[in-house]
Amino acid sequence: MRLSRRAATVESLHLLRNSSILPSEEAFEDFKKQCLTGEDWHKKYDKNGMQVWVELPANKTNNAPKVHKIKCKMAINDVSAATMYDVIHDGQYRKLWDPNMLESYDVARLADNADVGYYSWLCPKPIKNRDVVTLRSWRVTNDEYIIINFSVKYPKIPPRSNLVRAVSVLTGYFIKATGPESCTFIYLSQADPKGSLPKWVVNKASEVLAPRVMKSVHRAGKDYPAWKEKNSPDMKPWLNPKQSTLPMMDPTELSLQRADSLENVDETSKCDAQESEDSS
Repeated sequence: MRLSRRAATVESLHLLRNSSILPSEEAFEDFKKQCLTGEDWHKKYDKNGMQVWVELPANKTNNAPKVHKIKCKMAINDVSAATMYDVIHDGQYRKLWDPNMLESYDVARLADNADVGYYSWLCPKPIKNRDVVTLRSWRVTNDEYIIINFSVKYPKIPPRSNLVRAVSVLTGYFIKATGPESCTFIYLSQADPKGSLPKWVVNKASEVLAPRVMKSVHRAGKDYPAWKEKNSPDMKPWLNPKQSTLPMMDPTELSLQRADSLENVDETSKCDAQESEDSS
């Protein structure tokens, strides 16, 4: 029996390396296929070389997880794939270009190509801001760069009362060189933001916020070489693991974060009065 694409995505999380929580090569390949396929996606935005698609859950029953899936693709003609890859990895630089970030920090290393990190972000008012704890892993092969993450439980970073702990089912970037200074840049996220979000919030995310963030990361790519030249130009631990100062963590300290183990919130009522203003 053929699995739906969403079911296949969830299934990919079980493609773990040697029964560890670390993702396997199959998980990277599965993510790449999702980035490149057009099946089951609904285009919401298409302007100036940028496209945004959404895929709504097929199961709309009350007990179904409120998983939202979005894919953004951008043709970049003035920044190399390697530079865009560095931009996504460089936590210090992200503080300068990411318009939605509240707080972000790396926790520990799991392997040469994997770490654990924390990220919190701003949501459209009056929606509560969100945060996640994720295991991030990356792979570089020839002219392709892939970064993927998914939510994990880490007892030392419990949910906060002033934030909603969201769940990344599978999120990441696929960057492919199309020339010496050009690339295709794809961001894909399958996540449960937790809460009963009104439709206008989902629409705004795909039609306004996602293109805005993609434009920000493109500008960041153009400005990165000059910035990096003045800020530890030789320090790139994502390329040179021996440079990392993060402590090592045993992957067994982590477990997959399931959405149903987190508190749900209903934010629909408080949003109705501001729908028109916040959707503009």
